[in-house]
Amino acid sequence: MSLPALFLLAVALGTDAFSLCLGIGMAGVSPARVLALSATVFSFHVAMPLLGFKAGEIAGLYLGRPAAVGGALILFYLGARMIWEAVRDEEPPDVVLGGWGLFLLGASVSMDALSVGFTMGTLRANLLLAVLLFGAVAGAMTLGGLWLGRLVGCWAGKRSRLLGGAILLGIGAKLFWQVMGGSM
Repeated sequence: MSLPALFLLAVALGTDAFSLCLGIGMAGVSPARVLALSATVFSFHVAMPLLGFKAGEIAGLYLGRPAAVGGALILFYLGARMIWEAVRDEEPPDVVLGGWGLFLLGASVSMDALSVGFTMGTLRANLLLAVLLFGAVAGAMTLGGLWLGRLVGCWAGKRSRLLGGAILLGIGAKLFWQVMGGSM
């Protein structure tokens, strides 16, 4: 997987955290909580793809092409789900930013990274580069979402989820096309 594709995937994975943190930022968050939340999201966006990657690598080794097709379809599903939720105008849940609330927030916005890690494992992508890029981009998008939340209205949350969903759909379609023998 090319560096631009990995970067776009990292941005798509970070949009959940970004859109959620826009709302949290509008409510006001202390600088210590901003750093804690950004570090938590960074950590989960590194750990979850690692777990998924190992599972995907094993599946790719034993299942080959069907596993890669399944991984591409997972990305496509995640993108469609993100768009569906944005169109339905679902609001992110209220979050308590301490202890378990912080942990659960980090886990909830990183679940799609587990599936993406699985997909990357089936394709044998560069793991270290991918997870560090995912973590850095998601952490930065969390920080940016919290900071921009004070400056931007609620409209950006829906638009960023739509963009993230469209990116996942596009990458899923591209991977599917490549696995099926096309060239993009």
